[in-house]
Amino acid sequence: MTTYLLAGGGTAGHVNPLLAVADRIRLRDPSATVLVLGTREGLEARLVPDRGYELLTIDRLPFPRRPGRAALAFPSRFRRAVAQTKRYLTDRKVDVVVGFGGYASAPAYRAARALGLPLVIHEANAKPGLANRLGARYTRSVGTVFSETRIRHGRVVGMPLRSEIETLDRAASRTEAATFFGLDPAKSTLLVTGGSTGARSINRAIFESVDSILEAGWQVLHIAGNGSELPESTHPEYHILKYCDRMDLAIAAADLAVARSGSVTLSEFAAVGLPAVFVPYPVGNGEQRYNAADAVRAGGALLIDDASFTSTWITTTLVPLLRDPGRIAEMSTAIASVGSRDGADRMTDLVVAAGTDVTPVKSNK
Repeated sequence: MTTYLLAGGGTAGHVNPLLAVADRIRLRDPSATVLVLGTREGLEARLVPDRGYELLTIDRLPFPRRPGRAALAFPSRFRRAVAQTKRYLTDRKVDVVVGFGGYASAPAYRAARALGLPLVIHEANAKPGLANRLGARYTRSVGTVFSETRIRHGRVVGMPLRSEIETLDRAASRTEAATFFGLDPAKSTLLVTGGSTGARSINRAIFESVDSILEAGWQVLHIAGNGSELPESTHPEYHILKYCDRMDLAIAAADLAVARSGSVTLSEFAAVGLPAVFVPYPVGNGEQRYNAADAVRAGGALLIDDASFTSTWITTTLVPLLRDPGRIAEMSTAIASVGSRDGADRMTDLVVAAGTDVTPVKSNK
């Protein structure tokens, strides 16, 4: 019986592919033990136990970006996190460590290296994060979503998708989706989403210009996020939700989407052929702009800066697109050309193969 420890968390971009791989491991080998290493504060604290996996926790340990007390305390806190992770690996007799980036991954990479355990990494973004760049020095088993991701030993495996997206037939599910959300199945639907917490700039611009979208003959399914302050809609064809636990049906209902270009969102849209207007999150290391590059280059998506996504842009650029069904159909085919549905299988193949190779990779230190 093999024991796997999957490390990652904090955001959906780390947790969702982690859980997809965990499910695929368990499906292939019901006798395997799958543990998850994360924090008490991230999404994993809720999602991992809900999916039936044991969550082992370490302290949340963001890497300090500037001098100060946090920077001075970081080395000792990191050593404690590595020591705690080594105890987990030893006590639970872990055979393989798999990391998905995020706060919990860097200690897991160092601990696996110290104990000589096989290590596998999944990098979801086109621009790799610091933890995964560190971990890639310790293993040859690094899977990426995008062909342009520059990380040591990287090979494209795609995004491990949730099973409900992996198997989604948008056309066959459209009537069910329309019924679920109270939509008109005969009308085109614009899906708007900024993630679980929402995107204030997207919410504001859509709300201010929704009349022009509706006048184009479309209806709007707007998932505004838990932190949204939007008032309730007074128009029967403008549906505002704060949260959606059936994103598969939201995607099935949609003909075009407006969204952030997080790797999971982008990969899910591409896998099922949903064209989009991507508005990259303006904070961070710019990874969301890089994530969208393949889809935009293929002609399956538009990219607009957060500051430029205004009611004026919607009226002058988005609404004319909504009035051009032929172009939207072409965009659907184009974005599907850069998507894939087998990321969970390909990443799990990498995990299983690494478990049979006990040859460590020497660090460049």
